[in-house]
Amino acid sequence: MPARDHPASAMLDLDTARRLACGLVAPIGAGESLDLAQATGRTAAVSLRAEIALPRSARSAMDGFALCTADLASGLTLPVAGTVAAGMAAPDLPRGTALRIFTGAQIPAGADAVVPVEEVTETGASVQLASPPEAGAHIRAIGSEQPEGGLLLRRGTRVRAHHIGLLAANGVTQIEVVRRPRLAILSTGDELHPPGKAGGSGDRLPDVNRPMLIALAQGAGAEVDDHGILPDDPEATAEKLAALQGRYDLIVTSGAVSMGGRDHLRPALLAAGGEIDGWRVALKPGKPVMFGRLGTTAVTGLPGNPFSALVGFTLFVSAQIARLKGAVPAPLFHCAGRAGFDWSRKPGRAEIFPIRLGNREIDGLPVVHRLGEGSSATLFPLAEADGLGFVSAETARVGVGTPIGWQSFEAGSR
Repeated sequence: MPARDHPASAMLDLDTARRLACGLVAPIGAGESLDLAQATGRTAAVSLRAEIALPRSARSAMDGFALCTADLASGLTLPVAGTVAAGMAAPDLPRGTALRIFTGAQIPAGADAVVPVEEVTETGASVQLASPPEAGAHIRAIGSEQPEGGLLLRRGTRVRAHHIGLLAANGVTQIEVVRRPRLAILSTGDELHPPGKAGGSGDRLPDVNRPMLIALAQGAGAEVDDHGILPDDPEATAEKLAALQGRYDLIVTSGAVSMGGRDHLRPALLAAGGEIDGWRVALKPGKPVMFGRLGTTAVTGLPGNPFSALVGFTLFVSAQIARLKGAVPAPLFHCAGRAGFDWSRKPGRAEIFPIRLGNREIDGLPVVHRLGEGSSATLFPLAEADGLGFVSAETARVGVGTPIGWQSFEAGSR
């Protein structure tokens, strides 16, 4: 397919842009086997089903006494013939007696009910019941917790602690997980210098985006290589992009993607042999986002302003990483809230803004407070933010109590 660019007049709506971003990457087929304890946070490469039913044998759900309900026909008092603890092989129940039993212990052959210890009176070596139990009472039947063949872990699921526990209960010690997506992250701009180092002559700025994007990508489960800061040089940028082709699943850049005299990322990608599938999103902040590819490697160019870069990662790159892992990207701004502010705005672009959750509710939903003044150049309003809020492109005014969609910073893939 020939290299191509998109006209300056074309702007993508948010949903279209996200679908385009995800369409540029495909789930990674390669997997690796990990010990169960190392698999937390990784994505399952295969589905796992139970090879056994659990419990394997009937077990007591309570501390109490195991008995046969037929033995109560002549009275509610039975002698206690012994004790059954969890982990031991249960003896047979002698006729006309009860056995003390503990939670999780195997039900003795001949017993068909367990009476909780709170519901009996112990007198010497006997136990007296207040009323006869029904057959099956407080017994965990074979297969009642988990059927044989039941789904334990679905392919594409992020492995969490409860999956680890379930798999361990089934004797699983290793699982196949998807290899981590490989990302290259770089910044562009002669005005930048690495954080913590002297800026040198002129009004140079610390490179905020690169460490932030690396942290975001690693938090999303990617394996990241830091490719530093590129100068405002189209040839050098094209050469760098060409050198990264095929080595990574996704290249993420920040800066040089708008329409200024030094915004050379798009022509540099084309010069490197790539193509541009989309550019500019009807979004504030973060309009000049670029979606392209270089051979088998997807390229996402984020704006240079720090908050714009964070928004672009949250909306698009995190979804691309989720898709690479074979997971389903989480829906955007799916949490419901009510605005705790008044705000008039110019419609035409969807808008993302930092939010803080209040300590009260309106109609059962949390009150959402907007932070900052909409600047794309500063991260300061995020210092006390709980997440990001959203209003649609059509919205002209938000009043106190207006429904607001929002999401926490931890939202990622399902």
